[in-house]
Amino acid sequence: MTTTVIVLGSTGSIGVNTLDVISRHPAKYQVYGLSAHRNVEKMFAQCRRFRPERAVMVDADAANELRTRLAQARIRTEVGSGQADVCTLAGESGDIVVCGIVGAAGLMSAIAAIKAGKKVLIANKEPLVMMGRHIVDLAQKHNACLLPLDSEHNAIFQCLPQHSLVNRNGYSPVNGDQGVGRILLTGSGGPLRLLPLDMLSTVTPEQACAHPNWKMGPKISVDSATMMNKGLELIEACVLFCIPENRVQIVIHPQSIVHSMVEYIDGSIIAQMGSPDMRIPIANALAWPDRISSGAKSLDFMDVARFDFEPPDHDRFPSLRLARSAAITGGTMPAIMSAANEVAVDGFLSKQISFDKVARIVESTMDKVPVSMNSDLDHVFEADSQARRVSRKLIAD
Repeated sequence: MTTTVIVLGSTGSIGVNTLDVISRHPAKYQVYGLSAHRNVEKMFAQCRRFRPERAVMVDADAANELRTRLAQARIRTEVGSGQADVCTLAGESGDIVVCGIVGAAGLMSAIAAIKAGKKVLIANKEPLVMMGRHIVDLAQKHNACLLPLDSEHNAIFQCLPQHSLVNRNGYSPVNGDQGVGRILLTGSGGPLRLLPLDMLSTVTPEQACAHPNWKMGPKISVDSATMMNKGLELIEACVLFCIPENRVQIVIHPQSIVHSMVEYIDGSIIAQMGSPDMRIPIANALAWPDRISSGAKSLDFMDVARFDFEPPDHDRFPSLRLARSAAITGGTMPAIMSAANEVAVDGFLSKQISFDKVARIVESTMDKVPVSMNSDLDHVFEADSQARRVSRKLIAD
C-alpha cells in the first residue's frame, strides 16, 4: 500500500534529501503536498517530477508565478499561499508530514500535523526548543508519531531500547527502567573549530557556511559554526527523551561518523554510525519501524583512519553555555534564545554584525527579555516577538 507524504520546506536541504529518498521507492511513497517560501524554480521542478495534489508558497507573488507556470505546463497541482495554507496542508490528507521549515516559522505547521495525528518527522529544531513539552504532550494526546530527523537525535532514537519506542508511538522517555545513564551528543565542531580565537571577528559568511562534512542551508551552517545547533539539540534531546540536561554530554567528533551515543548504567555504550548524509536518518524515520535503502554511500571502515573525540571549548563556543542556561531556566527562555539566535544569524549573514557578535547578541537578549514560566502558545509567541525586537535593536545599535 502506498504511503502519502507531505514535505514542508521542500526546496531546502531536508526537503530535497527527503524527495531523493522518496524517489528511490516509487511503489512505497507518493508525494501528496509540498511547501516552500519563495523558490519557484525549485518548486516547479519538484511539482513536475512528483505531481503532488497541492503545493503552497508562503510568498504570495511566488504562489502566483508558480500557479501560472504549472498551468502552462498543464500540471494539475493546486497552489495555495501564506502560512495559514501551510498549516492547512500539514493537517489534511497525508500519512507522513516532514517538517523541514527552518526556524520558528515551522512551529504552527508542526502543531497542525501533530493535532491531525500524523506520523510527524521533525527536522527543524526550533518548535521543540520553543514548546517542547507542549508538543510532546500534544503528540501523545492526538496519538501522533513524533520522530526526529536530526542526525543526532535520530541516532539517539536508534540507540535507545526499542521495546519502549513501539509502545509509545516513537517516544522513548529515559528512565531507570530502561537503564540509561546518559546521552552523548556528538558534533563536528564546524568549520571554525581550529581557527585562532582572535580571528573569529574576521570570519565571513562564506567561511562560516563552509562545513567540512555536511551540506546544509546557511542558517543551520552558521549554527554549526557557533555550535548553537548543538545547544538547540541539547534542549531538544531533553524534551524528546525526557532526560535532564546534566545527563546530556556534548562531545566534539570532527569526523561526523559517530552521530551520537547512549551510555547505559552497566557501562555499555551504544553508538549509531554512518556516512555524514542526511538521507540516512530521513530513510530511517520515513520507514520506521522498517528499514529502506537511503541512497547514501556505505561507510568503509578501511577509509576511516581515526575517530577523534574532545570536549568543546566554551570560550570558542559560548552558545553551549547559553543553551544549558536556557534548558535549566525553562519556561519561555529557550524560545527567547532561539528567536535571538535567528535574528543574530540573519544579521551576520547580511553582514550587519561580525561573527563573534552572534553569541553576544543572544546573551544580551536573554538578559533583557523577561522570562515566563508559562510556556503556552500565547506566552511563547510574546517572548519570541520581544526577543526579536530586542535583538534587532541591539544589532542596530
